[in-house]
Amino acid sequence: MEDGRVRILFLPENRYITVDRGENLLKAAMLADVHVNASCGGAGSCGKCRVVVEKGEVEREPNPKLSEAEAAQGFALACRTRVLSDLEVRIPLESRIGDKRFFERAEPQPAVGHLLSADEWEKRLPAWEPDPPVRKVHLKLNPPTLDDNTADAERVKRGLAVQEGIRDVVIDYRALQRLPNLLRQSGWDITVTLINTEEERRVVRVEQGDTTGRQSAIAIDVGTTTISAELLDLKSGEVLARASDYNAQVAFGEDVITRIIYATKGTGLAKLQSVVTGTIWNLIVSLVEKSGVEYGDITHLVVAGNTTMTHLLLELNPRYIREEPYIPSATFFPWTKASELGLRIAPGVYLYPIPCVASYVGGDITAGILASGVFNTDKLTLYIDIGTNGEMVLGNREWLLACSCSAGPAFEGGGVKHGMRATRGAIEQVRIDKFNYEPMIITVENHKPVGICGSGLIDALAELFLAGVINEKGKFERDLPTDRVRVTENGAEYVLVRAEDSATRRDIVITEVDIDNLMRAKAAVYAGIEILLSSMDMEVGMVEELLMAGAFGRYLEIDKAVTIGLLPDIGYDRIKFVGNGSLLGAHLAALSRGMLSRTQDIARQMTYLELSKNPDFMEKYVSALFFPHTDLDAFPRVREELERIRSERKLYSEGGG
Repeated sequence: MEDGRVRILFLPENRYITVDRGENLLKAAMLADVHVNASCGGAGSCGKCRVVVEKGEVEREPNPKLSEAEAAQGFALACRTRVLSDLEVRIPLESRIGDKRFFERAEPQPAVGHLLSADEWEKRLPAWEPDPPVRKVHLKLNPPTLDDNTADAERVKRGLAVQEGIRDVVIDYRALQRLPNLLRQSGWDITVTLINTEEERRVVRVEQGDTTGRQSAIAIDVGTTTISAELLDLKSGEVLARASDYNAQVAFGEDVITRIIYATKGTGLAKLQSVVTGTIWNLIVSLVEKSGVEYGDITHLVVAGNTTMTHLLLELNPRYIREEPYIPSATFFPWTKASELGLRIAPGVYLYPIPCVASYVGGDITAGILASGVFNTDKLTLYIDIGTNGEMVLGNREWLLACSCSAGPAFEGGGVKHGMRATRGAIEQVRIDKFNYEPMIITVENHKPVGICGSGLIDALAELFLAGVINEKGKFERDLPTDRVRVTENGAEYVLVRAEDSATRRDIVITEVDIDNLMRAKAAVYAGIEILLSSMDMEVGMVEELLMAGAFGRYLEIDKAVTIGLLPDIGYDRIKFVGNGSLLGAHLAALSRGMLSRTQDIARQMTYLELSKNPDFMEKYVSALFFPHTDLDAFPRVREELERIRSERKLYSEGGG
């Protein structure tokens, strides 16, 4: 183009964008709404934003993540590349966000006995009945006369007091504006939508006639990577529809720290708020289409997310979350009009964010403690939700102690050479023969392998360790009789998938750097567990139940997590999966004002322990930088397994195998 503008075609999306010559290629992809993995936020340190320039000229900044040979083949790191002419750019499979059909696949079933049954859920929670914090109330009012000249608003309040015993009601300004004409048009037969909580009683919508038969709410888990939602019938408590999608904020960084930094620059906060509400709105549209409900039937939304995600949704300044002494703008949040956040569902729809505890223990953990019934049990329970951060809560009905450790992105595929999310083609299960060191893998949807996700990486490391391919320090044994282990200029690595068998036509490998990143992550989690226990003068063996929450926990093989020392060796019968505790907690709070009130009690009850200030954390962290740990006596089942394998290998060797 002659005016200093250039045109870019992104493939395989077939999407065009026109930008200024010299524009950053990653930014151009964002402007075109084309996703390219960029976990470092464009800093050039992750190497994930690899693209292929098929036509046109670009200027590549030198970067160790891209070799000269790869550049000669047309590869470029989008964040380190400037556009010089019209381009055709292909986003390769490994750089894409994944197939959204992934959200439609059935959830895997953990080992028998590990998944909480419906009966167990009921036993964990105190008795409760559906009593939504926002509900519709049908009123038939007497029309005014000269003898009864009470104002319209006061007449509605009087009706609520007489019929429902509800007093001290405030009527929203917009509802008040509509009230006079609507009362008379309806013949004084109306339905009011009422927020009725311990904090306030507010009429937020007025409708003609009786519409109480149509009441629904939406529960939402706003995750860093994924947002999930459920549409609930408030009469029956039934889930009418479910939907999930990637959080569009991933285009601005895969972890909360990167997004906080982005939010502090220019209009970054407004942009992040806009894209997350855009994702939520798309989910709402999907829920309505699937269920056939009307937008006007929706009375409220309850949202659970970590502290940063909640701040970004509400457009609150998150800057000081990451700066010592790590103070959020708020941990308790008011009922907020959905329309003020950009969610124009229907008049008078309000949104309630579940309260947080601290900068790195958010409403998702509060919701999870509610849903799992930890607040209602006498058992000493350890609740763990592992993602970019590892959040842990120890306690029971009497007390709750929480902490958070920076696990890094390794558990979600970040910081790993061929790491990826658990989408189509991700290696999610691995077995390695203990004698010839050959791998067996399973991928998501049985597709040709593209990379390896967090649960697959844990599987692989456990198997490599048990097979003797890596030692307790995470280093490769380089003299094994297999070409799967090889030494490159960047160190040793294990070839998990050969190029001819992969979807990317490149070897998929696990490097010592990958192992080191995951070892640091697992050490931080295990050290956090030990600090929680030692703070209460307790030992690991005293934990009566360990609850694994979140999407990562749902796909985890417990024995492999114990083998590498991520989880304590307390017996598999004590470890349970709770699934998406955040969404289930939001679900309960949307159906019951008693449960919603419990979230506030839980957040107030929970004591937060700052690990960075704990003098023992570093010692316990260093001790955990081994597979499974420096103290092998703390992992009796792993020790027995190692001894069994060594015995079998010895017999195999003596037998001439």
